Amino acid sequence: MKLYFNGHAYDVKAENTILQAAAEVEVKIPTLCYSPHLSISGACRLCLVEDETTGKLLAACSTPISPGMRLQTESQRVVAARREILDLLLSDHPLDCLTCEANGDCQLQDLAYQYDITESSFGNKKERRFELSDENPFIQFDPDKCIICGKCIRADQEVQSSAAIDFVERGFQIRVGTPFEQGLGSDLSSCVFCGLCVEYCPSGALIYKPALGKGRSYQFTRVQTTCPYCGVGCQLELQVKDNQVIQVGSVFQPGSPNPRGETCVKGRFAYDYINHPDRLTTPLIKKGGEFIAADWEEALNLVANRLLEIKNRDGSTAIAGLSSAKCTNEENYLMQKFIRAVIGNNNIDHCARLCHASTVAGLARAFGSGAMTNSIAEVEQSDVILIIGSNPTENHPVIASKIKRAVKKGTKLIVADPRRIELAQMADLKIQQRPGTDVALINGMIHLIIKEGLYDQEFISERTENFAAVQAMVNDYSPETAAKITGVPAERIRAAARLYAKAQRGAIYFAMGITQHHTGTDNVLSLANLAMLTGNIGREGTGVNPLRGQNNVQGACDMGALPNVYPGYQPVDRDENRQKFAQAWNTSLSTEVGLTVVEMFNAVDQQIKAMYIMGENPMLSDPDQHHISTALQKLDFLVVQDIFLTATAQFADVVFPAVSFAEKNGSFTNTERRIQLVNQAIQPPGQARADWEIIAALARKMGYPMYYTSPAEIMNEIASLTPIYGGIQFERLLGAGIQWPCRDKNCTGTKYLHQGRFTRGRGKFHPVTYLPPAEEADQEYPFIMMTGRMLYHFHTGTMTRRSRVIDHYEAQAYVEINKKDARKLGIDHQDRVRVISRRGEVETYARVGERVKTGQLFMPFHYAESPANRLTNSVLDPVAKIPELKVTAVKIERIC
Repeated sequence: MKLYFNGHAYDVKAENTILQAAAEVEVKIPTLCYSPHLSISGACRLCLVEDETTGKLLAACSTPISPGMRLQTESQRVVAARREILDLLLSDHPLDCLTCEANGDCQLQDLAYQYDITESSFGNKKERRFELSDENPFIQFDPDKCIICGKCIRADQEVQSSAAIDFVERGFQIRVGTPFEQGLGSDLSSCVFCGLCVEYCPSGALIYKPALGKGRSYQFTRVQTTCPYCGVGCQLELQVKDNQVIQVGSVFQPGSPNPRGETCVKGRFAYDYINHPDRLTTPLIKKGGEFIAADWEEALNLVANRLLEIKNRDGSTAIAGLSSAKCTNEENYLMQKFIRAVIGNNNIDHCARLCHASTVAGLARAFGSGAMTNSIAEVEQSDVILIIGSNPTENHPVIASKIKRAVKKGTKLIVADPRRIELAQMADLKIQQRPGTDVALINGMIHLIIKEGLYDQEFISERTENFAAVQAMVNDYSPETAAKITGVPAERIRAAARLYAKAQRGAIYFAMGITQHHTGTDNVLSLANLAMLTGNIGREGTGVNPLRGQNNVQGACDMGALPNVYPGYQPVDRDENRQKFAQAWNTSLSTEVGLTVVEMFNAVDQQIKAMYIMGENPMLSDPDQHHISTALQKLDFLVVQDIFLTATAQFADVVFPAVSFAEKNGSFTNTERRIQLVNQAIQPPGQARADWEIIAALARKMGYPMYYTSPAEIMNEIASLTPIYGGIQFERLLGAGIQWPCRDKNCTGTKYLHQGRFTRGRGKFHPVTYLPPAEEADQEYPFIMMTGRMLYHFHTGTMTRRSRVIDHYEAQAYVEINKKDARKLGIDHQDRVRVISRRGEVETYARVGERVKTGQLFMPFHYAESPANRLTNSVLDPVAKIPELKVTAVKIERIC
């Protein structure tokens, strides 16, 4: 469509508003209340333009264009109107720009400068009208600086979907407020401190408290990078001054997992660990039971000599390595290469063994690929979403916000979780199955779908195999039978089955509530059966979607930090794979599958004499903590490489100081298979080095020529050996990154998997029967304890527990207990309690409520002072070798 701006003709998209058309052709129109990521409110009127034909002043943000429109964006009338609007705004706005935190990053200030308004003709604000809102450690709100544009409210309600703030009062007393004026940090508030309101604020009314007094916007160096927390992979902007990260801003990157600038409280505020005084800055060598600072030459020589000594004495299989989901793809690649090419075995694993090993095993068996099938952006395209064994609002908050937005638009939601999680409040169907009964629940749904003919016969016939075996198996799992096992009413199982089966686009999302069981692989296979049964795979808005827990747990698996596969999931026991990597690495390689992390610690007495642990903290992450500490003490030699002296590092003979994500370059691969860049923003502390540099230096000390000049060079080697990464180069990852498989440089990536054909050819149904948990409640241990994460802390707490504001806000460990059980045991909210299992005991605080059902408990595992994994069971899934962390028989007692 043709229209005219300031006498010049332009061709623009017909569906645009005036403001959108102007942006398309780079004609500038000022705004305060507008954002392309939010609904249009038309509140500020700064975007007024003049229609030459009618003589009217039009709000550009809300007025659709029409053919032949002739518009003036800077006429005398337009400028006069904008000046008057700004004049009115400034009459009720403090003119304290010299001391304001937003000085240099304030749209109102910029427009006052542009239109030459130094003070209001209506008089300037002399006294404060409203109190400063300053009751939480994260965000400060000054209502006197608020211009009532509503952007913070729309960001909260439309993007974050928290509904934590809205306008209160009317007329001259109107302001942004919280329910019952209780503040953002109150128990009544639904605010999750994502910081999005601050990012959208145009006037300095909202600011980040941790950054107060530490610098102005124009003093910051800005570096885009990838978040180091969960598997969503949010893009962040690190704002740096004097080699310190001062605050974290949003990145509005199209195509990224968070294109509207979303992030969670951890990504936004838990960054001060980077400059924490506890950071390791020099190699440490233990002498006489005490750590002594050493230089790199001494430390590397000692480690190289001891590992060679043990290898020569006890054989290469006496040494094992743990890689890390916190480290980059390039570092994980080098770590597995070090164990295989330098040490000479396949004893390499990482924490995926403890979270999603059963996902990889199950989905690979069913589909041929163990990764998330679809993309994060597709959440809002689904008709029905089934969330099972996952708590996205706390573990993957940005994805949870997308789920909430989808539900608001009409998507039906089924939530199946033993706990009453937040998303259950808006679910169409809420299911609280007994812990460890997921197979019975899914089989009951499959039974009903087959019985009522709701399955996709064409899809099954054309694209799958072994359906008859599952069809026969589920004859034993009527909804009534499933109800007896799961505790879920049969009619609710029927309703869930019908709702999911009738969806045009049904999507399944799951996490460690499914995987961390001795039947974890079976749980995943049952979900794959359900998706194939209904044809909900290989299309947008469908799929079986594991939500990965750590920033690079997907990448660490992709890089072969697993005992049975080389990079790209190429099995180590296939001659052609072994020969390919042996030739590329110029060495001979072992033919034997290596040990998993749990097997490594079990084998310390018999086989394993030395371990090299990079960025992992098994003292807190692994089950049965007493067993882990005993094993670490028995090792002949232990090397730990980390950024802090962790609980695991305390056992080490040598500690290498590594660097954080902010101090190095590389790449992470997120839960949707998206490979994204990590960019260095500051210099490392002291003598700390990037993990890839340390590994390469140690390899050279041990006689293996491992020379690289940059992570980009390492990625080039990865691409040459890993077909699914074949087209990946750093220069191609700029912006939103690329989703694998990307097999060559002409490929732009793969949005969703299994379109038209499964990776393995035909999808395979697996008949999976229900097996009870390894431990069940009994007279001595009458409760079933579940473990997991919570919003404000992450994994073993190595980073978030050293974030001042985060740990101040959520400082105490706790155990959730149902109020009926608490009443019977004489336990009140916040009482000190003792939780005891067959493997140990911990003390913590009680949180009394109704999130867990009677007979059940829940503990987060982030707290070293109350380590939940001291209690958990190390019994393994026989296929994936993942321990059963989600079902532990315990008793609980009040500490008098």
